[in-house]
Amino acid sequence: MSDSIILIEEFNNAEIDKNLEWLSPPKEWKLNYKGSNLIIKTDKQTDFWQKTHYGFQADNGHFLYYEVNGDFRLTTKVKSKPENRYDQAGLMVRFSSDTWLKTSVEYIPDGISKLGVVVTNQGYSDWSSQEFSEDQTSLFYRITRRENNYYVDYSLDGISWSQIRMTHLVEEIDNIKVGIYACSPQGEGYEAAFDFIKIENINNDTKVY
Repeated sequence: MSDSIILIEEFNNAEIDKNLEWLSPPKEWKLNYKGSNLIIKTDKQTDFWQKTHYGFQADNGHFLYYEVNGDFRLTTKVKSKPENRYDQAGLMVRFSSDTWLKTSVEYIPDGISKLGVVVTNQGYSDWSSQEFSEDQTSLFYRITRRENNYYVDYSLDGISWSQIRMTHLVEEIDNIKVGIYACSPQGEGYEAAFDFIKIENINNDTKVY
């Protein structure tokens, strides 16, 4: 049996799919349906992070999500030109402000940017990262959930995938919010263009690593 589509939004209609909802919507965003993408322009000092190391909590990043149950695979393609330190755009899955994960490249203007995953359990975040010197203007991300385990990958072409992290979230409720996010912890006005959001059911034959 092949995987089945739960939702695919290619941003090629006059309105966004009515089943998608915003958490902290940006002041400026545009549905470019002729170009088939959603453009998010980040508000000032927006982020998702909880407690660990930096001594602050932030939960005001921009997140467009769909609620699902059970196992799934979430995929997107992001086109962007970051400007500010730590500008980022990618995928997020979330139970609450205390339990979530996100994946993206965090931009370092005077050094090598970081590809990574932030995992937050019981109100504490950790960040696994690796130096990333590839072209950041167009990247694919995907997150696969099997039970409460999550497999996070990226791709330059949407065909050949490389694993970033394997992790676990402590489940809080039945439904989990899954979708795309963008934020600018130290600036504003970063533009990220998402080509699609794809959410699939997975089965026992789906490769996850």
